[in-house]
Amino acid sequence: MKTTLRHNGFSVEIDSKGAELLSFKNPSGKEFIWNGDPAFWNRHSPVLFPIVGSLKDGNYSYQGQTYKMPRHGFARDQSFDLTHHSENQAVFSLHYNAQTLEMYPFRFWLQINYRLLNNSLLIGYSVINDGDRKMPFTIGAHPAFLLDGKFSDYAIDFGEAESLQVSTLEGGLISKQSKILPLYKNHCLALDYSLFENDALILKNNSHRKLSLFHKGQKELSIEFDGFPHLGLWTVNNAPFLCIEPWYGYSDPVDSSGVLFEKESLLTLEPGGVFNTNFGIELF
Repeated sequence: MKTTLRHNGFSVEIDSKGAELLSFKNPSGKEFIWNGDPAFWNRHSPVLFPIVGSLKDGNYSYQGQTYKMPRHGFARDQSFDLTHHSENQAVFSLHYNAQTLEMYPFRFWLQINYRLLNNSLLIGYSVINDGDRKMPFTIGAHPAFLLDGKFSDYAIDFGEAESLQVSTLEGGLISKQSKILPLYKNHCLALDYSLFENDALILKNNSHRKLSLFHKGQKELSIEFDGFPHLGLWTVNNAPFLCIEPWYGYSDPVDSSGVLFEKESLLTLEPGGVFNTNFGIELF
């Protein structure tokens, strides 16, 4: 089921499967979200929960038992309930079920709140521990922005930064290597497919809280993610999109123990505890 939000000519469409953002258009009808063409990547803006990235060997151990979980968790493939809908706001909820308990033996509520106000979309996440034991998790966003024209005509403005320290991936896991990417004198990273030849760029514990995407020197959009400690940037070769991904976690490192509560960047909630966060997308 698809849900539409509208405000002053701007529109948003969300799918109940994964509570996934499918579309964000301005009043002239210009689309800013990737269309999900399976020739490149068949998703649009998946919700990453209860893990971000990949597990070493695709599994983890908890209390002596091994559990398998796909990359980026299971929320993106679950059917959410639409629990609130008005002209410019929608709230989607996912409760633990028999399928999720096979992968993740914790009782949770996950709520995704979309609120459209003119050219800005605020996306809120709420995680609730509905069980009787400490609940570990990570969560993240994965919006893919549609790029018209040449990829190299785009750049990301990182504000005051002069360079980026980027962790590299090895088989989908965080390697022991990192590299420094220099930025233009105007603090921009020029986009080039060669940047992503070894998968995503991972900025762990980054200090950036707002990025802007420019096309031929003109600002197209900004994404603000105050509170998110990590960031991923990703595309595939020759694909006309870029993912700008605020995260509260990342893939296991190559030397991970595989023990759940030893996972890096892990968040935990006590029974009855609530975690709230949000990020915003602004169009120009």
